[in-house]
Amino acid sequence: MQQVPALKIDGIILSQSLAIIHYLEDTRPIPRLLPQDLKKKAQVRMIADHIVSGIQPLQNLSILKQMGEKKMEWAQNCIASGFQALEQTLQHTAGCYCVGDEVSVADLCLVPQVFNAERFKVDMGPYPTITRINKVLLELEAFKVSHPSLQPDTPAELRA
Repeated sequence: MQQVPALKIDGIILSQSLAIIHYLEDTRPIPRLLPQDLKKKAQVRMIADHIVSGIQPLQNLSILKQMGEKKMEWAQNCIASGFQALEQTLQHTAGCYCVGDEVSVADLCLVPQVFNAERFKVDMGPYPTITRINKVLLELEAFKVSHPSLQPDTPAELRA
């Protein structure tokens, strides 16, 4: 498949963030990453889908290579557009985290997207809810150790 992320687990190889997350939720449900409440579960899925389908793919290397010298401007515009909608949604769903006060799949998707926004020098001023949630998440040990800047395949210029 040659795609990242990829996870070799239980005799299979999975790629795509949400497929991996949902498999882990189904096979290793502690801690829960989807709320029991069906409305909150739908909100979590909506936010996660917005990030991984509506914002993130537009910054994939294959797309950015096609943009040439305009790749920074392209990425900034794509992220800003997606973050405008996300900020409005989070103003209605957020507690400590994206949906209420429990870490969810939506939060797992948010942190790497904020990392990308920082990488592409997006002004985060217009997104106070996104910024606040990201800051709170980065205080949690699981988010500290799994931060994109700490991964072994992170390019040197993006490492912490």
